[in-house]
Amino acid sequence: MERAVCGSSAEKYGRICLTSSSSYVLLFAGSKTENSYCDKRSESSLFISPHRLILKTCGTTLNLLGLPRILAVAKEHAKLSKVYQCFYSRKAFMFPDRQLGPHKDWSMEIGFLDKIFDHGSAYTVGKVNGDHWLLYMTNPEDLSSGSGTELSSLASSIVEAQDDNWAIVGQCGLYTLPLLPPTQDYTIEILMTHLSARARAAFFTPDAVDPCEDNGLSPSIHAQQLSSELGISDIFPRPLTQLDAYSFVPCGYSSNALIKWNDTRSDISEKNGEGYYTIHVTPEEGFSYASFECNVPLAVRKSGSDNDNSDDIPDLRTLVQRIVRIFEPGKLTMTLFVASAGNESMSDDDGGETAVEAAQRAFKGALTRIPKPRLSGNSINGESSMNNTNGGLDKAYKRTDKINYEFGGYDLAFASFEMI
Repeated sequence: MERAVCGSSAEKYGRICLTSSSSYVLLFAGSKTENSYCDKRSESSLFISPHRLILKTCGTTLNLLGLPRILAVAKEHAKLSKVYQCFYSRKAFMFPDRQLGPHKDWSMEIGFLDKIFDHGSAYTVGKVNGDHWLLYMTNPEDLSSGSGTELSSLASSIVEAQDDNWAIVGQCGLYTLPLLPPTQDYTIEILMTHLSARARAAFFTPDAVDPCEDNGLSPSIHAQQLSSELGISDIFPRPLTQLDAYSFVPCGYSSNALIKWNDTRSDISEKNGEGYYTIHVTPEEGFSYASFECNVPLAVRKSGSDNDNSDDIPDLRTLVQRIVRIFEPGKLTMTLFVASAGNESMSDDDGGETAVEAAQRAFKGALTRIPKPRLSGNSINGESSMNNTNGGLDKAYKRTDKINYEFGGYDLAFASFEMI
């Protein structure tokens, strides 16, 4: 995100894959589980698993300048001396003149990354003079050509055992981990601008909130209350979600959530796994912005289900509607970034339709008309939390851009919409 007055307006996203393991355990900003812990101190999100690191930063941060140090720390402290794959992406900046270092220009960012990786590829998706999405990625296939972007030493030490475990040869001996089904590499982003006055007002922090937590209400407690009131806590079922949130003074909001599910749920394409979502908001009039990102692989549309019930894991269409109801954007851009294998694997389940084709259909179907939400199982003071503040939204959007893109090993659905 770019720093505006007291918030942000676009984000820089980086993902580094250090191994090819399918095990996914998150070190989660502000949340603690039996597998993970991290502290949240800024409008940024950090996710760490055994094989990847995801960093999403705000404002005029110089996250690319931190990449060499991140790789050095991985090498020195985790014995991960080589990179399997790297991704860097962002939406077009609202205020490019405020950026610093290599972030002043896309060509400078590409040049910086090219100095680290031998065979990276850069893409611009969308209207160059309008809403567009920028991506830099390296390809693991480059590893066989002697590239400096080499396969992680840990990845090369992973072998499949016969007793439903992975055997990992580490520095101190042999370790075993439960053998989980490979999680589909799937990321959905919803990037929103021109938020309604009603939606923006909720993210201006009241005077009673004390950022020093010496007196008054703490930013974390206020953000948890706000999350419940707006329905953020109900985007996914509360029993499956661990949410950490923070309200900034004088305005702004960030939250990270860890979602964990098992095979007792039948409304998600992956039967076991962990995922996350992250939200960042700046509410200033004239450059309001909100972003939502999630890596839980969702069904496109649950068969025979028309209810928007917060007790259920949403399908993709319902998820889009839940997010749009909360933030009421005038404009939004959505992307689904999915591994090509996952894109093709959905074809049989959706009548031969690939994941990106199905996502485009879900995007348009969700936004043709946003109905007011129905009552959910979770409630605050006897009312559905998804109805408390916004009171529902009954509006429609028109699609202004639609692009499907095939990258090396990944496919993208990109679409932009404006409120009618």
